[in-house]
Amino acid sequence: MSNFPGPRVCAPVIKKEGLVRKSKNAVSSQRNGILFFLFLLPCLFAFCMVIVIPFFMGIYYSFTNWNAITGTEVNWVGIKNYAAIKSDVTFLNSFLVTVVYAVLNIIVLNVCAFFMALLVTSKLKYRGIYRAGFFLPNLIGGIILGYIWQFIFNNAIPSFGSLVGFTWLKDNPFLANRYLALLGIVIVGTWQYAGYIMMIYVAAIQGIPDSLVEAAQIDGVNFRQRLKHIVFPLVAPAFTVSMFLTLVNSFKQFDVNYSLTAGGPSGMFMGKAIMTNEFLALNIYQTAFAYRQLAQGQAKAIIFFIVLTVISLIQVRANKKREIEM
Repeated sequence: MSNFPGPRVCAPVIKKEGLVRKSKNAVSSQRNGILFFLFLLPCLFAFCMVIVIPFFMGIYYSFTNWNAITGTEVNWVGIKNYAAIKSDVTFLNSFLVTVVYAVLNIIVLNVCAFFMALLVTSKLKYRGIYRAGFFLPNLIGGIILGYIWQFIFNNAIPSFGSLVGFTWLKDNPFLANRYLALLGIVIVGTWQYAGYIMMIYVAAIQGIPDSLVEAAQIDGVNFRQRLKHIVFPLVAPAFTVSMFLTLVNSFKQFDVNYSLTAGGPSGMFMGKAIMTNEFLALNIYQTAFAYRQLAQGQAKAIIFFIVLTVISLIQVRANKKREIEM
């Protein structure tokens, strides 16, 4: 019993082997970290060159008289560009119409996308084909999409109206009315983007346990009750993501707005002739490149960024709170 040297002899060896193994793991982890960083470096470089550096340069230029003309001296003018925005009626109209469009687009797009997701996750025959068909418009570029729907609104719908005897459709061009034109942009935006948002809801709905749905069906729960008490609470994170994406996409809307209506039709706002459906992104573009006021356009872009950031944070916070309550 006294001659039992095993643990005393092996313990230092085991401890040494453990230290060697930990050292090898640390070296391997460090090597992997360096490799990951090297693979990430091209993306970080592109992100800094295209996003980060231009963003801070834009902040600087918004306080100057910069006009992008080579050889022209750039002078510091302080908040002059920001002060000029207060009296810019076109920017105020663009902000208001963009908010209205964002609210309408968020509601219509998410409702359509959610019920499309319910459709393609049901036991419907050929649901895979429907899923691909709903997603397909998202692959079409916004400029092309705008010109396609411009033809539909200006030619196809009036022709259909005259064919079936609806003179109102023939005598009232869709894009010539400021309210119908805004509705047209909502329709086009929903048609293009609903399939993409649908896929987010599809992933969330497919993540609901089948046993939970089957138990509810056995208990006699109808479709409306299942939506309210099972589907909505369990896909709440998908609502947060989808509403954030549609909010940002709505405020950044440019290509469809430009190609479909070019900001029109024209109208009056606060006693001044304006383009009634000119969204914020298009207004910034026109200020910078059509009127050659690049510094003021940059100031508008900074204000746009701040407003969008604040609204996005409020929306995400409200949806997260709603998730907890559900």
